[in-house]
Amino acid sequence: MIRRQHHIDMCNGPLWNKILLFALPLMASSILQLLFNAADVVVVGRYAGKEALAAVGSNSALINLMINLFVGLSVGTNVVVARDLGAGRHDNVSRSVHSSITLALISGVGMAVFGVVMVRQLLEWMSSPTDVIDLATVYLRIYFLGMPANMLYNFGAAILRAQGDTQRPLYFLTAAGIVNVILNLCFVIGFRMDVDGVALATIISQYISAALVLRCLMRETGPLRLELSKLRLDWPVVRRILQVGLPAGFQGIVFSLSNVVIQSSLNSFNDAALVAGSAASSNIENFVYAAMNSFYQTALTFCGQNYGAAKCKRVDRTLFLCVTFSMTTGLVLGNLAYLFGRPLASIYAPGEEEVIRQALVRLSFICCPYLLGGFMDTMVGGLRGIGYSVIPMIVSLVGACGLRLVWVATVFPLFHSPATLYFSYPVTWTITGLTHLIFFLCVRKRAYARLEHPDPVFRAN
Repeated sequence: MIRRQHHIDMCNGPLWNKILLFALPLMASSILQLLFNAADVVVVGRYAGKEALAAVGSNSALINLMINLFVGLSVGTNVVVARDLGAGRHDNVSRSVHSSITLALISGVGMAVFGVVMVRQLLEWMSSPTDVIDLATVYLRIYFLGMPANMLYNFGAAILRAQGDTQRPLYFLTAAGIVNVILNLCFVIGFRMDVDGVALATIISQYISAALVLRCLMRETGPLRLELSKLRLDWPVVRRILQVGLPAGFQGIVFSLSNVVIQSSLNSFNDAALVAGSAASSNIENFVYAAMNSFYQTALTFCGQNYGAAKCKRVDRTLFLCVTFSMTTGLVLGNLAYLFGRPLASIYAPGEEEVIRQALVRLSFICCPYLLGGFMDTMVGGLRGIGYSVIPMIVSLVGACGLRLVWVATVFPLFHSPATLYFSYPVTWTITGLTHLIFFLCVRKRAYARLEHPDPVFRAN
């Protein structure tokens, strides 16, 4: 039986407090995970110079591009396990756990090999500045050696979240994050390393968090228990995961691709201060995004369990509450980030006035209206929770990614400035979010009518 202290009953009782109980540890976990990269950026910015800062900080778009497909598959794992838990199909849960961990290991090893071999070419295609590309190559090659751990942690945490357990992943990341910061300081200050030191610190901490989450699953006593002897790909289960996870992953890839295009457009100015300022701002923005994204994850899991339990009114109520919490979080934290933008940017580039100025420009266009991005993402979480994954992917690709690429090709040449690039974000968030809302209102009755089928989630698209 699942131990009570690690389980949330999502299908009965008041919702708002359970949503917060689920989302707040998840928010803290996401923010702590971001500190892996932020610690890298802060340490190199203070002790290795702005070229090293640009080399480390400007790589997030490329890293996300390469891993989002497989992280998207962990979304499929979360939905599949949550649905089966809500419906009481515990045998299916066990099969999903073992197939997911096997898939994580295979994808992680594949990403490590691909990243080590291809990273230099990818950076050249992105027009990485000549004074940055060598350092960026070193950092990324080491970073991608941590991909097996990255995948194992993400899939393992997705399994735990499906039963409402967001606390233990937080504990695991806390331990790994402390190790990451200590190793950063030791390698860079003590051993005089630069980007190679922070990359090594990051992957060591990732392997620690992966080991802890696997140990946790192996000690479970309920349907989430992991037994190494049962690790295999159960193809019917894999198909179920792929039907939800592949659209989520492809959406993440194309979002990241559009961000890579924008990063390449920024690189075209051949201004290290601009690239470094954008990197510092991006790291600040990521903390706001992580806070809002916890409600996307909450909508995904709560809607999945309640839809599996055929409690449609709770699905509607869950989505309303998650959207409200997400937009409130984005409004408050996004504007606070801009208000305190100068001291925050100074953490990454102390004394670099031009870098700080460029960071503030980006923060004004992205952080202040960030609640729009929270609305867009949380609507997608609700739709995926009730089984619609392909259509939200298409809407996002056309409404956000496609329009963003069109913006770069048409508006940017007419108004050739970084601000023009940044303004594409709130425009595309608004259009895509409203389209998701309209689609949800159109399909909800049809989706709820499918509950007469034994496993409707995979018939929805």
